[in-house]
Amino acid sequence: MVTGAPTRDRMSVSVSFRSLALMGTHRLTVQQARRIALRAQLLDAHRPVDLVHLVEDLTFLAVDPTSAVAPSVDLVAWSRLGNEYWLGAVDDAIADRMLFQLRGTVRSMADLPLYLEQMAGWPQNETMRQWLDDNAGFERDVLALVEAEGPVLAKDVPDTARVPFTWGADGWSSRRSVAEMLEALNMQGKLAMVGRKGRQRLWDLAERVYPQVEAVPLDEALRERVDRRLAAEGIARKRVQGRSGDGVWWVDLPGEVVQVEGVDGEWRVDPELLERADDEFEPRTALLSPFDAMAADRPRLLDLFDYEYTLEMYKPKGKRRWGYFALPILHGERFVGKLDAKADRKENVLNVFAVHEDLPFDGAIMDAVHAELERLASWLGLGRVDYARDA
Repeated sequence: MVTGAPTRDRMSVSVSFRSLALMGTHRLTVQQARRIALRAQLLDAHRPVDLVHLVEDLTFLAVDPTSAVAPSVDLVAWSRLGNEYWLGAVDDAIADRMLFQLRGTVRSMADLPLYLEQMAGWPQNETMRQWLDDNAGFERDVLALVEAEGPVLAKDVPDTARVPFTWGADGWSSRRSVAEMLEALNMQGKLAMVGRKGRQRLWDLAERVYPQVEAVPLDEALRERVDRRLAAEGIARKRVQGRSGDGVWWVDLPGEVVQVEGVDGEWRVDPELLERADDEFEPRTALLSPFDAMAADRPRLLDLFDYEYTLEMYKPKGKRRWGYFALPILHGERFVGKLDAKADRKENVLNVFAVHEDLPFDGAIMDAVHAELERLASWLGLGRVDYARDA
């Protein structure tokens, strides 16, 4: 599951696709646009079989500590790889130096050269730079401790900050200074995550973890990263928000200029996926993490899939429409609903509080969703699915 052949072949763009071009701008139907997006995110019937190449194709997996069903990195991988993927394989691959974690993302170790120069220049934010300057002694203490005793957990790091890290009007507890220093040293390429002890991250010196590779110059690295991001998304607006770990707020995407039937404005499409817009599409059903990249661009979901989604875990219970950790439900080329569920490991059950239908489910959709729920419970090692429980 960790090594293997690449999951996606690259194709040259042939002149046969010129029939879709009009005055320099390609025209796509909504169906073609959806297929491009789903193929790019490896959500058609052709499942990838390898975790590392999956991460390379998607460019990253989102990290979030919430695990009402399962950690996000595991859910994203399971949605593509299926039950051949084992829970915790991402952490195993990090421990084996095949993946690395940068801020809120997990990436392929092969992509490390694309981030080294960015790490060397971090942070650009003057407030964070000043905080690190004020706490140069704290940084030395942390690095000395890790060198002598690493790998270490955050709870094992004494807080010797001269200036505590604060966030918001009231600030956070002093333990926030330790967490922020560890994150900062990770972003600077001085510390690397090497695994977990329970839910806590283990940190070691990056020089003992990362391979000795040459950094790609920053301008070249940024160009390659935006090219690969468009290939991973398939179709997007030209200007999009930067991802966690990118070090930039906004990104301008390259690609072919496209207009989508019935949708206002211009889009950018990866040229190789544009060539495959009319290829036969083999659909499947999938349950996605709320932090899945496919669900991250909410305006794109609404424009291309006519699908409204909001993560409601930060809302009061009485104001939630779909649930604390509702999973988007994909069926074929449509997002058809949201799943409100929670894994109860103590009771050995996957509790399903609600299956919200954006579109009325016919028998085929209901059967497919129930089958996916059974696969999810099996993957989680839970004995059964329990429907219609009180949330």
